[in-house]
Amino acid sequence: MKKFNRTLVTTALPYANGPVHIGHLAGVYVPADIYTRYLRMKGEDVLLIGGSDEHGVPITIKAQKEGITPQDVVDKYHNIIKDSFEKFGITFDVYSRTSSKIHHETASEFFKTLNDKGEFIVKTNEQYYDSKANQFLADRYITGTCPHCNNDGAYGDQCESCGTSLNATDLINPTSAITGNKPELKETKHWYLPLDKYEDQLKKWILEDHKEWKPNVYGQCKSWLDTGLHPRAVTRDLSWGVPVPAEGAEGKVLYVWFDAPIGYISATKELTPDWEKYWKADDSKMVHFIGKDNIVFHCIIFPAMLKAEGSYILPENVPANEFLNLEGDKISTSRNWAVWLHEYLEEFPDKQDVLRYVLTANAPETKDNDFTWKDFQARNNNELVAILGNFVNRTLVLTHKYYTGIIPTQGELTDFDKETLAQIPVFKENVEKNLETYHFREALKEAMNLARLGNKYLADTEPWKLIKTDEARVKTIMNISLQITANLTTLIEPFLPFTANKLRKFLNIEPIAWEKIGAKVIADGHQINQASLLFEKIEDETIQAQVDKLLATKAANDAEKKIVAPVKENINFDDFMKLDVRVGTITAAEKVAKTKKLLKLTVDTGIDQRTIVSGIAEHYKPEEIIGKQVSVLVNLEPKQLKGIESQGMILMAEDADGKLSFVSPDQAIKPGSEIR
Repeated sequence: MKKFNRTLVTTALPYANGPVHIGHLAGVYVPADIYTRYLRMKGEDVLLIGGSDEHGVPITIKAQKEGITPQDVVDKYHNIIKDSFEKFGITFDVYSRTSSKIHHETASEFFKTLNDKGEFIVKTNEQYYDSKANQFLADRYITGTCPHCNNDGAYGDQCESCGTSLNATDLINPTSAITGNKPELKETKHWYLPLDKYEDQLKKWILEDHKEWKPNVYGQCKSWLDTGLHPRAVTRDLSWGVPVPAEGAEGKVLYVWFDAPIGYISATKELTPDWEKYWKADDSKMVHFIGKDNIVFHCIIFPAMLKAEGSYILPENVPANEFLNLEGDKISTSRNWAVWLHEYLEEFPDKQDVLRYVLTANAPETKDNDFTWKDFQARNNNELVAILGNFVNRTLVLTHKYYTGIIPTQGELTDFDKETLAQIPVFKENVEKNLETYHFREALKEAMNLARLGNKYLADTEPWKLIKTDEARVKTIMNISLQITANLTTLIEPFLPFTANKLRKFLNIEPIAWEKIGAKVIADGHQINQASLLFEKIEDETIQAQVDKLLATKAANDAEKKIVAPVKENINFDDFMKLDVRVGTITAAEKVAKTKKLLKLTVDTGIDQRTIVSGIAEHYKPEEIIGKQVSVLVNLEPKQLKGIESQGMILMAEDADGKLSFVSPDQAIKPGSEIR
């Protein structure tokens, strides 16, 4: 295996058009942070590079909706995103942004280098144009029906319903997202990167040299390579982005998927003048942490760009995750179907590690996984509280109870003691092996196995019973339990950094180096501090509040989907004047036998007392509408309903969900008053 002297870790750049959610955290940022923390703890030279993607159509769409400038949008959300990452303990060495001066300069220079080398193909083709908006339409400004799954809300680059990549011209009934008009095809000039030129090199590099890549990554790359690569545009007709530094490119910017990965380079430049050794030295290892929707860009397009430039290394691995769903449905920013990190921080203070734990234990490493609030609660209560928290609490409480918090001297070890201590380095090796191969779920499980070992050791030795008969033996048992606890502070730190720090404060110790994990890491006679609970149980009502919040979101989304009934044909004024609508008061009400919907009402119309049959039984109980003032069409021809003559109609309003409400005066009024 090749030896590397430094590691460059990059994370996908989130669009700065909204906050980040748990899908981002699970798919990219928690695994990247775990991996980087682990390498740092081993004393390796490693950088974690991140930043906000502040160009592209999603930004301009957001700005248009909110009536502000794209710069206003990115300034707002860049800060929200950066703050969320910091509070969740994502330890970026630099968190930059693609609207920065250094990025514009770096991206422009990269383009110019390729352009001067003749790497681009410049050609004219037809693209959709909105004549009303007087502009060419980027892919995300075009919506229509997906030709694969018939989803009516597909974009010009991708159908988010079935996940298929599209060209805007593939859409059925394309529509401009700006004006709602049907766009027309119009000629425009663009610069293309000939991916086919690098097809053979990419095939060897991925399909032969990197068979160890995750199956989902390798498989998606193979599918693209097997079907053949084609030139891909690196410019767009837009006003927001990095201007294309070429003659005849006025009004054009670099396509966001050419521009964004260069953001990793510009961020590293911003961080250190030694940036080139991380990007160009053969003994540097580059790892991209991304979601599955970015695999092609990081494994095929960006490497082709780097090869075209000629002086950069290629990524050693791209451990992309699948998607995390939420309560059985795909996370969606536009539908507000998400658990937003900034809201979680407010609603679950000091519980960053609970979410880090759950998202790692349930990480979508090989397939899409589902986050549910019930699972969140169960993992907290049954694993963090009952396993890790329980072991630590019992150990520290007994140490204070028996020895006033002073670590007792370790005496002669039994075979069971030796077997227990011998397992600590085994768990360390297992964690290492899994982290080195990007199996974060398994690595976390191995770290938690050390807490399970501690619980088993205490349960098997029962020091609370033995203290009455063999105090010397209990000292050794408690010493070993404390050694396990101290080792835990290091082994869990990549996954649960806040918990590790809290536990170190309980033990009154400094961080223990990774290579020191083993039998004895804390001295006899050391004074530990008073401890509190590492974790607390999360109650049903807390979880129900989160479920209710999502249900309210779902109801709001469903209501938005409901289409208001179209306007009926016009009537003339004389027809309208024929309607005689009066205020009436319901004086009696009862259900109509053998029906679900009908109520028999007695209504005082001010003219008479009459019977009206109304289909409102599923919405109102008879007893709750007595005395209710309503609007009555009194000159409707009588009709027989279930053997009852109905003499008029009660006017009702029906909302998008089919719920009926009375049309009533806003204050008491005399029955018989006309409604005009």
